[in-house]
Amino acid sequence: MSGPDSTENVRVLVVDDEKEVADAYALRLRGYCAVETAYGGEEALSILDESPTDIVLLDRHMPGMSGDDVLAALDERGFYGRVVMVTAVDPGVEVLDMPFDDYLCKPVDREDVRAVIDQQRQILAYETLGEYFSVEAKRAVLEAELSSETRRGHEGYSEISERAQRLERRARRLLDDDEMFEQFDQIDREDI
Repeated sequence: MSGPDSTENVRVLVVDDEKEVADAYALRLRGYCAVETAYGGEEALSILDESPTDIVLLDRHMPGMSGDDVLAALDERGFYGRVVMVTAVDPGVEVLDMPFDDYLCKPVDREDVRAVIDQQRQILAYETLGEYFSVEAKRAVLEAELSSETRRGHEGYSEISERAQRLERRARRLLDDDEMFEQFDQIDREDI
């Protein structure tokens, strides 16, 4: 599947202490997106430190480091992705203060897990695209108004250029829609 609705480039981490459950969800996603599994909270955080991940499917009830603890750690680290709780724990009012993006109660069938991946991919893609456009607009106006020598020696310009490149790569990977980028590039930012 390719095009604006493509999930093939989405990177998903399935986290569940029950190996059979984690592997079953991963199997449902194989061929649909790039998928990794972790069988506990500490392992999940280790994988997230090493591998760029777009969406985390996270069980709440795990021994040791619970899904709630993993969620809190991701929030503290500023995880830039989407988190879907996939759990047998019935939600209560405590979920109001939890920084997840969706909540599915087990068992979850193949169509629903794929649908939530696609939905969260689209949300992340457009969030990333919006952030990219904001950063790129600043970079482009500086490029139009400052000499190359001034830009080359300015740390802030280098940082914003690198950030724009990272965001663009991720947005393109998640969206697979060059038309939006072409429209942005057509805007004249000189003499603003």
